[in-house]
Amino acid sequence: MSISKILSWSVVIFWMILIFTLSSQVAQQSNQLSTRITEIIVKTVERIVPQADLDIYKLNNLVRKSTHFFAYLVLGLLVINVLIRSGVYGYRSIVLVLLICVLYAISDEVHQLFVSDRGGEVKDIIIDSAGATVGIGVYLLTSSVGKLRRKVGNDKLKCT
Repeated sequence: MSISKILSWSVVIFWMILIFTLSSQVAQQSNQLSTRITEIIVKTVERIVPQADLDIYKLNNLVRKSTHFFAYLVLGLLVINVLIRSGVYGYRSIVLVLLICVLYAISDEVHQLFVSDRGGEVKDIIIDSAGATVGIGVYLLTSSVGKLRRKVGNDKLKCT
């Protein structure tokens, strides 16, 4: 196995451990973290738009759900990257990435059922799955653009 495959798999495992660790936080600890992030956002927005009247509770909920989406967007990117590096291509890679990410999201929500004052939510699984899907799309789009650029660049070299 090449060093790039080992590194890619290591990053996937690291990211999964990070998600698990954040999900292991008790409700109060998790809420404090997202509240601090929300407060930074509010202060930043108030500097730009002083008359902004932001509902901190609603914004904090948005931050929490956006974190789910972003974490699984990154997971989707990382998993499709490692599968392609491992020789899994086409629809098979997409289905496998979705399967891995959705099963991990389900296991994450089940795990939260055993964390003090936390609970598993189907809504979060849907948000996680949407994030993974966008991550896959971003990967495929950027790799397609990269291939197109390389092809155009090679065609220009042939013409000169």
